[in-house]
Amino acid sequence: QVALVESGGGLVQAGDSRRLSCVVSGGTFTSSTMGWFRQTPGKEREWLASINKDGDRTNIDDSVRGRFSISRDNAKNTVYLEMNSLKAEDTAVYYCAASGPRMSGNHAYTYHGQFDYWGQGTQVTVSS
Repeated sequence: QVALVESGGGLVQAGDSRRLSCVVSGGTFTSSTMGWFRQTPGKEREWLASINKDGDRTNIDDSVRGRFSISRDNAKNTVYLEMNSLKAEDTAVYYCAASGPRMSGNHAYTYHGQFDYWGQGTQVTVSS
């Protein structure tokens, strides 16, 4: 059973930085592309960043490029989302996701349909 658990959310001030973590259990981490998404009420889940299995390729959405970065520690089964210069519009529930066996390439996928496993999400609220 694959499980993803996010942490690091909370209330922050505009301009602050925050690092989200996602720990994966169930034995699939080193075989998975990892991604971060976010969602606000009434809107579709938005892709933010992805990192491939080896950690040498990343993709970052234009909307957060330059402020957000993604990294992974395969020894700790953990993926991180570093968020800097946070804005009120970054307020959302943040989700991490892992690709499954059907996605066998070593790519930093960007489409939510390419991810099979999802965490429960962590709320980030940015106060302006």
